[in-house]
Amino acid sequence: MKLCNKFAAEFFGTALLVLGGCGTALFGHVGFLGVALAFGLTIVAAAYGIGHISGAHLNPAVSLGVFVNGRMSAKEMFCYWCAQILGAIAAAAILFGIAKSAGMEIGTFAANGYGDFFSAADIEAGYLQTNVWGAFATECVLTFVFLMVILGVTDSKHANGAFGGLAIGLTLTLIHLISIPLTNTSVNPARSISQALFSENALALPQLWLFIVAPLVGAALAGLCYKCITCEGNCKK
Repeated sequence: MKLCNKFAAEFFGTALLVLGGCGTALFGHVGFLGVALAFGLTIVAAAYGIGHISGAHLNPAVSLGVFVNGRMSAKEMFCYWCAQILGAIAAAAILFGIAKSAGMEIGTFAANGYGDFFSAADIEAGYLQTNVWGAFATECVLTFVFLMVILGVTDSKHANGAFGGLAIGLTLTLIHLISIPLTNTSVNPARSISQALFSENALALPQLWLFIVAPLVGAALAGLCYKCITCEGNCKK
């Protein structure tokens, strides 16, 4: 598949993820469970819809983990990153326009944050004010888990690919159920960048670094760890 086709697929898929997940958070009034399901279901739809074109990474952290694991080139990874970030921003701009047209207050705009990012009203809604280390650990560890599942179910040597999209979507749902109250769940730098750009929360942009660095660290560690535990190219049977 040509790189331009993969770019288009990643752009569309990441836009779909932001529209489905963040759109539900903004407009759905469905609670943490509903938002978690929205992100998971969107991933399932994208995996089966465009997975055969680009692998449906939809997330710079996923692409980094795949690169570190040796399954894609640096050139391809950077192309994916550009597509994912641009797709996420395009979707966030659409959500922003819809919110404005409906006369909604933009507020946090489903952005990610920690600590004082969450107001008293947010705390009443179920959010917790963890500190920077707690937030970093949450995002890093859960991204690590996410990538280990992705690398496992997409391993052509060992996995049953027919159910890969479902497994990935359910894992993302579980991750959101754990971490929405702590960080509003990122595990995806593109999703975090896009929402922070339009958020009216004064801490959205200053805290954005964590939601870029922590997922990338977790993904890189997963890429290395999966390579080690499967002993790809190194084990003697």
